[in-house]
Amino acid sequence: TQFDKCDITKLDKLRLHLKKINKDELVKVSLIPFFIKAVGIILKVMPQFNSSLDGSNNNLVLKKYINVGVAVDTPNGLVVPVIKNADRKSIKELARELTTLSGKVRKKKILPTEMEGGCFTISNLGGIGGTNFTPIVNPPEVAILGISRSTLEPVFLERKFRKRLILPFALSYDHRVIDGADAVKFTTHFGQLLSNFAEIT
Repeated sequence: TQFDKCDITKLDKLRLHLKKINKDELVKVSLIPFFIKAVGIILKVMPQFNSSLDGSNNNLVLKKYINVGVAVDTPNGLVVPVIKNADRKSIKELARELTTLSGKVRKKKILPTEMEGGCFTISNLGGIGGTNFTPIVNPPEVAILGISRSTLEPVFLERKFRKRLILPFALSYDHRVIDGADAVKFTTHFGQLLSNFAEIT
């Protein structure tokens, strides 16, 4: 597992602005669609993370599509609905689909087809608590991103300490497919995308 963190102060201000102007009841404004969008961008340039081992564990299957699963907490445990072709969807489209799928999960109306075909999973425990955790890879996927609770921290910027919102996250990966250097490149790119979010909006 590779641990990292990034500054999401500006991104959270955007979230709060979008939440204020949102008039669509089918869209819950959160940071998760931004996480999904950032992952979709990275999976395009780092295809080894968008792969799986076949049943024999001898052959690597590289996916030509990007489907991102998002773990949703329920009274009966975690359920992972999958957003298909996540890289082709806007932040608003991702937010609407995530809201719809999460609602189906909690009402126990999610269909098996809506939980199939995942390439990569995001597990967000930020709303529950904790400072960091090691997410467990969801086979046959080869990596998973775990999001923890963001906190306000003093950061030295422009010759003085400033209060910034810092997001801790962790990437667990299958070492048979992914090496440590690529894991660091993934987490660094993810942090850069969230800190400078023009590319994902």
